[in-house]
Amino acid sequence: MSGLPQGVSFYPACLDRPDQVDLLDAIRNIIRQAPLFVPVMPRTGKPMQVRMSNCGALGWVTDKERGYRYQPVHPVTGKPWPAIPDKLLALWRRVSDFPYPPEACLINFYSDTAKMGLHQDRDEAEFAAPVVSISLGDDCLFRIGGTQRGGRTQSIRLASGDVIVLGGPSRLRFHGVDRIYPATSTLLKDGGRINLTLRRVTKMPLDR
Repeated sequence: MSGLPQGVSFYPACLDRPDQVDLLDAIRNIIRQAPLFVPVMPRTGKPMQVRMSNCGALGWVTDKERGYRYQPVHPVTGKPWPAIPDKLLALWRRVSDFPYPPEACLINFYSDTAKMGLHQDRDEAEFAAPVVSISLGDDCLFRIGGTQRGGRTQSIRLASGDVIVLGGPSRLRFHGVDRIYPATSTLLKDGGRINLTLRRVTKMPLDR
């Protein structure tokens, strides 16, 4: 797709239907071990519009008392997060242009009416690694802004199997989901959208 900012890479139909089905099966298995929960905003305790879980050595969580952070265990069950599926690790190697694997995969489930406001992914120590985002299920309208709040934004309609990468000078761009387009995919039996976000969290040693 032309016209995207430097550092934003878009891979439409990166995963074909069989790959999407296989990945969805893996995600369902993860959610059986690490159930979806409703995150809440720091300080206000306002619930977010998505339900979420994680896989990997670390998982992103948020609550009223301690705010945004990564931790090695599920906030409800207290158990370690399941491992990141091999298929996602292979995808990271394919599109990330980063020599070390992701440590976290955030799983967000969007209902037909859910949105995600413009935000930066900046709770990680390693900004040299990109953010890799995979879409499964219904289409969404994904919006990308600048590295500061306000200013010009542009939108991309993402479909099931699409992958978008924010790296380099675009690693800290604001981004969000303005809307879901219901009934645009048959991947999820009851509709909705799953977004998988792969991230490297800890800083790589300088001598590596």
